[in-house]
Amino acid sequence: MIVDLPNTTTSKVSKALVKIREEGGAVALGRVLTLIISTRLGEEEEAIEAANDASREHPMRVIVVSTSGNENDHSTARLDAQIRVGGDAGASEVIVVRAYGDTASDKEGLVTGLLLPDAPVVVWWPGDAPNIASQSALGRIAQRRITDAASATNPMAALLHLKDTYAPGDTDFAWTRLTFWRAQLAAVLDQPPYESITDIEVQGAADSPSTALLAAWLQRQLEVPVRLEVSSPSTGSSGIQGVRLHRASGVIELERSIPNIATLSQPDQPTHHISLPRRSLRDCLAEELRRLDPDDLFGEVIQDGLGQLSEPARVIHASQTAATTTEEQGISQ
Repeated sequence: MIVDLPNTTTSKVSKALVKIREEGGAVALGRVLTLIISTRLGEEEEAIEAANDASREHPMRVIVVSTSGNENDHSTARLDAQIRVGGDAGASEVIVVRAYGDTASDKEGLVTGLLLPDAPVVVWWPGDAPNIASQSALGRIAQRRITDAASATNPMAALLHLKDTYAPGDTDFAWTRLTFWRAQLAAVLDQPPYESITDIEVQGAADSPSTALLAAWLQRQLEVPVRLEVSSPSTGSSGIQGVRLHRASGVIELERSIPNIATLSQPDQPTHHISLPRRSLRDCLAEELRRLDPDDLFGEVIQDGLGQLSEPARVIHASQTAATTTEEQGISQ
């Protein structure tokens, strides 16, 4: 069910929620958190769809705050709202508030009366994030703050800015997309022979924040300098392309040369083809909502590990070593 409330107030939206609950039997008692999605006008639906899918694992109230994103928006002050429950909201209840003009200047005021009482608050910026997430109007009221450097105009600059402004509770989907890569590499090193890693190479696109974070994580965990080779955008490939771990008995190579499939090569062992798909927004969001405490490892990797990557390693242009095939077109991580 979808209820439209044009030219309204947050108080009227709250009353409408109570009325819907009383008349239709929609129950909010099972909601475990409030997810606030801050996005631009007209760009809400993809994020709402991901939240609806994730709500089947994490029943929640979703509040979508849509504004023009333009500080010089001089349109007439107005608040339009929409409430979605039942089949139109997955296992959540979705409140979409579209703010125009001066109404958009107080985002915290727009959501305060709509938050679930005594429930954790998570804020997600699917697009451009505020300058300092933890000090923004919505970030101040949240336990967790989720950004996505890959969606920025300059992804690597956005990642480095997050490094400089990080506060406990911050996280980024560039880190969440590494879960399968980290798990696979950890599983390989948990098998004999238990030899020390002597050298590490990580290959990926120059504009891939996940590639930089993977290199930073490996260097920090294994205490071995990482050689980061990045391909120029003209090669047509994107995201993480492969990892090589050198040790006395030979080289372990995990390479993704075709979409969703990685090839694992190890000395004296048969080659394995492993499912390594690009994670969807739904998967990334659901994983981040599983924990509401600060991700200490992410904080250490982005604050310390990222800074320890030498500058030459981060800007090597290895287009000559990153030739791609037709199948590689469009891979991203």
